[in-house]
Amino acid sequence: MESLLGVKIGCLFALLAITLTCGLIPICFKWFQIHAATGHHRRILSLLGCTSAGVFLGAGLMHMTAEALEEIESEIQRFVMQNKTENSGNFSGSSDPTQVEYPYGELIISLGFFLVFFLESLALQCCPAAAGSPTVEKAEWQGAHAFELHSHGPLPSPSQGPLRALVLLLSLSFHSVFEGMAVGLQPTVAATLQLCLAVLAHKGLVVFGIGLRLVQRGTGPRWASFSILAFALMSPLGLALGLAVAGGDPEGGRGLTQAVLEGVAAGTFLYVTFLEILPRELAAPEAPLAKWGCVAIGFAFMAFIALWA
Repeated sequence: MESLLGVKIGCLFALLAITLTCGLIPICFKWFQIHAATGHHRRILSLLGCTSAGVFLGAGLMHMTAEALEEIESEIQRFVMQNKTENSGNFSGSSDPTQVEYPYGELIISLGFFLVFFLESLALQCCPAAAGSPTVEKAEWQGAHAFELHSHGPLPSPSQGPLRALVLLLSLSFHSVFEGMAVGLQPTVAATLQLCLAVLAHKGLVVFGIGLRLVQRGTGPRWASFSILAFALMSPLGLALGLAVAGGDPEGGRGLTQAVLEGVAAGTFLYVTFLEILPRELAAPEAPLAKWGCVAIGFAFMAFIALWA
């Protein structure tokens, strides 16, 4: 038991250190600032951004959405079974008393999507300045002329940068807390190390993508560093919560509330991924096949990690 506790404490510090390191690399090195890059340097950063977009896409579909659907379905089946057991001693007329026909998981994820859509629309309606400054977007589009390429359509409207950046961090923070909690609830040293390594592998890529995105959006170094620090603390916080409840039923800390929060977080993350990250990376017309390849590589890596995470 003491060795298991020591391993979990080591995982706590490893999660914090790896997350901070990977997230601060793009912030601390000016090489990653795309608005100051030209020519080949700009193209490399653009392809790196596409790879991070693929990582976000994989994290949203293969990790957050998949885990949320599994948790929601499990909790709803448990609730239905308990309800039927209390109200009736027989299940005549139903071959499977726990089968739920309605797609509640998909509904909850969609509600998370529409929640962010509503908040963004409300912010734009009440305060048009919330759309943010298009300076970075203009700089990125002007960079396309370095390759003597021309746009085949109108410039995309300026993204609601500050709000979407906040939503991205909040949704990933929710997910990170639950990931850390899962590590803290593991019953053996082997299971703890296996899950922790899988979390570290994809979390390092995701937080690097966050840092890169904050830098390319022109976020100030102090705010960007604070955002990475706050995000880095989420998994250790979840692991500590997992340790706090590990003495009892391992499923005691994983209820319907957590499943719903996972679903909402997944929906908000998908909104930001599809309406902010992918359109932003694919807007400029240069090297479309190379961009597709980078997005596919990022997604494939996250899909590979999903075998263990």
